[in-house]
Formats: sequence, structure tokens, C-alpha cells
Amino acid sequence: MKSILLQKQWSWLLSGFMLGMSFLLAVVLVKPIGVSTQYPIVDGILWEQVQPDLVTENGENKSGYGSSNAYFNENGGKYAAAIAKPLTYGLVFVLAMILGGFVARITQRSGQPELYTPSMVSSELNSMRLKRLQRVFVGGFLALLGARLAGGCTSGHMMSGMMQTSLSGFLFAAAAFAAAIPMALYLYGREE
Repeated sequence: MKSILLQKQWSWLLSGFMLGMSFLLAVVLVKPIGVSTQYPIVDGILWEQVQPDLVTENGENKSGYGSSNAYFNENGGKYAAAIAKPLTYGLVFVLAMILGGFVARITQRSGQPELYTPSMVSSELNSMRLKRLQRVFVGGFLALLGARLAGGCTSGHMMSGMMQTSLSGFLFAAAAFAAAIPMALYLYGREE
């Protein structure tokens, strides 16, 4: 039975096509994909467990909810409403991404690499799992911090934005690659 559940790793071309189709279906059927906003919402849900009056009903706000926190009170209390009623498309989407990653990992065929890294980094870090996990955590934290400072993540700005032919989506993509490629070359060098 287990052999039936094992998945084959997709090619980059098929993966890209499927990603594009997922974004297209989301835009057509629900709304453009963007996930970085959900992380502050989860923070607010946890914060509300400690401070129950963080979010209150507020008839003056468009959403009907308000918060003592200015960030959650922005846009007519939109984030405060998401904290008060957390079962939203965005939160379910984020949870599904985590579950999907877990299912993909446990169904992955043996012999496939656990994590792709350039050979130089792979040989250096294979014996140092903790150091690799620390780098991944710091990189993820910085990416999420940057996404919140920019008002959205790569999913929202680049993928969904470009799909909607938004000028800001194309500018963001150009800036992301203009920063990422030189940084990757600096950190990892060129493979020969």
C-alpha cells in the first residue's frame, strides 16, 4: 500500500505549469493568492489569548471590528475582523500549504534529495543540520519581515500581481531577482 502513495518528483516545467494553473484558478474562482498577511493574523489570534480585549466589535469600522493595536485596526478593521473570525480563505490556504508540504515530504520516494543545495554548501552543511536549519529560519524570517514591510509577499506581489498585469508586480519581480541573483552568487559562488 505504501508504494502506491509514494510520489515522483515533478520536473521544473511541470511544477511551473501547475503553479501557474493554481494561481489562475485562485484568481478566477476566489481571489488573488497572497499569504504574508496571515502571519500577523495568527499573531493576533495568539495575542488575543493573552489580551482578550485586543479585538472588539466596533460599529464605526467598515468591518464591524476594531483593535487597540493600530496595525490590526487599519483598513477599517479588516485585520481585526480576521482575528475575531479566523476561519477565512487566507488562513485555510496557509494551513493547507503546511499540510501539503508535510504530505509531499512523507510520500516522497526514497533516494531523492531531502533538500537541494549547491554542492559547495551541501558538503559543508550536510554534517551540520542545526546550522542549516538556523540559516533556513533566519532566511525565512527576513523574507517574511521584508514581505510585511513591502505590504505583501512574493505570492501577492509577484505571482498574483504579474498574473493581473499589475505594473507593481513586474517591478517587484525585477527588484527581487536583481537582489537575489547577486546575493546567491556572493553566498554560493558559481558552480563549475
